[in-house]
Amino acid sequence: MNQLHISENIVRLRRERKITQEELADFIGVTKAAVSKWENGQTTPDILLLPRLASFFDVTIDELLGYEAHLSREQIRRCYMELCRDFVNLPFPEAWEKVRSTARCYYSCYPLLLQLSILYLNHFMLAGTEGDSRQVLGDAILLCDRILEGCRDMGLCADAAVVKAMLHLQLNAPSEAIGLLEPSEETSHLSLQNSTGAILLQAYLMSGETEKARDHAQIRHYLHLLSLVSDAIQLLTIYTDDLKRCEEIMRRTQGVIDLYHLKQLHPNLVSQYYYQAALTYAQNEDADHALDMLLRFEHCVNSLLSQEHITLHGDSYFDRLDPWIEQLPLGDHVPRDKAFARQSAIEALSHPAFSILKEREEFRSLTFIHF
Repeated sequence: MNQLHISENIVRLRRERKITQEELADFIGVTKAAVSKWENGQTTPDILLLPRLASFFDVTIDELLGYEAHLSREQIRRCYMELCRDFVNLPFPEAWEKVRSTARCYYSCYPLLLQLSILYLNHFMLAGTEGDSRQVLGDAILLCDRILEGCRDMGLCADAAVVKAMLHLQLNAPSEAIGLLEPSEETSHLSLQNSTGAILLQAYLMSGETEKARDHAQIRHYLHLLSLVSDAIQLLTIYTDDLKRCEEIMRRTQGVIDLYHLKQLHPNLVSQYYYQAALTYAQNEDADHALDMLLRFEHCVNSLLSQEHITLHGDSYFDRLDPWIEQLPLGDHVPRDKAFARQSAIEALSHPAFSILKEREEFRSLTFIHF
């Protein structure tokens, strides 16, 4: 994160131009002592002098101040990961204020604001009270609104609308989420009947851009697989009272997971699937199968936590993913700190449905997830 460094910049710019403090003072119309105090950080130039200083050094005022209104992709990643760690290591109010301060400082850097809203979405549950949790979610919605009102990047706005809908769901306002998303999901739209991604793939092939076509096709293939597993998780929640259908959903989904080695490619998503499958069995009072799924859940979580850094990656089949992953807003980093992921996994086992397993030794050992 960049801070204002006007004193250091004045020293650097003056020395680059090989001029003395007296020469700078004469041009600006101040004393040598005033310039010395600027450079020592004892005082700062009067705001009315900034245009003259910037003109003298042939830089913009922002460059003179050391201020950047927009952060690079790498700066956004570092900022997100730093704030993510803060939510784990600092008192929640302190971490919350750091996010607020960052948003105020870079209020026109829309890609950063989107990541801050996602950061809130991933950590609001750490707030001490329900009121604070709702206020954190409200802060995130305001960031999404800022993007939707001021940003001209359609893709970024679409992402902001999705995040805003997810925030409304956390606030128990499903009608707000429906209002945001339903128009874009209308099944009569050509965008759903003829996927824009498929059209773009055809255009690449017709223009002879074979490598781009291969990249695009593989990324789409990968994302469709992740969507399939995500949809299966939702289907299990919808059909909880129909165990026979749920078991067929699990059979088919497990086939996809095994065939494409998704436990290695995306253990976080697969762990969510196993958790929901365990919950489905537990809610149907099938203790043995629930425990089996929880053991698989534990294996995926431990696979994540055993890594020094939790990262996304391709494999020998998905051999074109890594460059694309690197271009994602957070690169190959996942959006939650490892310690927070572990705590979340442990807390997930407190669901009332798992009470049927509380006397099982295998279940009790799950609450001490090792890595």
